[in-house]
Amino acid sequence: MDNLLQLIRDVPDFPKKGIIFKDITTLLQNASGWKTAIDGLATLFDGVPIDKVLGIEARGFAFAATLAYRLNAGLILVRKPGKLPYKTISHTYDLEYGTDTLEIHEDAVIPGEKILLVDDLLATGGTLSAAVQLVERLHGEVAGIACLIELDFLHGRDKLAGYQVKSLLHF
Repeated sequence: MDNLLQLIRDVPDFPKKGIIFKDITTLLQNASGWKTAIDGLATLFDGVPIDKVLGIEARGFAFAATLAYRLNAGLILVRKPGKLPYKTISHTYDLEYGTDTLEIHEDAVIPGEKILLVDDLLATGGTLSAAVQLVERLHGEVAGIACLIELDFLHGRDKLAGYQVKSLLHF
């Protein structure tokens, strides 16, 4: 996975001063790196029954769509408020500096379905925790949580205790 680490660009002071943003666009542009990332993420959940893959807006969509295809599973999109065209349920969660909200179509999960949640990055765990809440409110089963990158020093997986969380790369 060292080759993947080299494809991720650090952008200092983005989106605000003091943050070092992990820019994955450089990895996405590299065909070999992209394939390695998707194959690696799929391997993390080999043998785990998955009905649908859930992607979180926006970078999570690329990973979730590709994994859903690779795993022969359906695809669910979780978006910011007002972006989904049908009836939704929402979950509001705390950020370091305020709150945010995610929405899912109310019919996206059939009760009992096994859902793999996917995002590009696990930081503080708030966004993925909100997605877990949405899946469980629709009576789905969280089969696992997959991330390309995990920022270990932020302890985001603590908010996801009790769930199978797997990340390909750790910083």
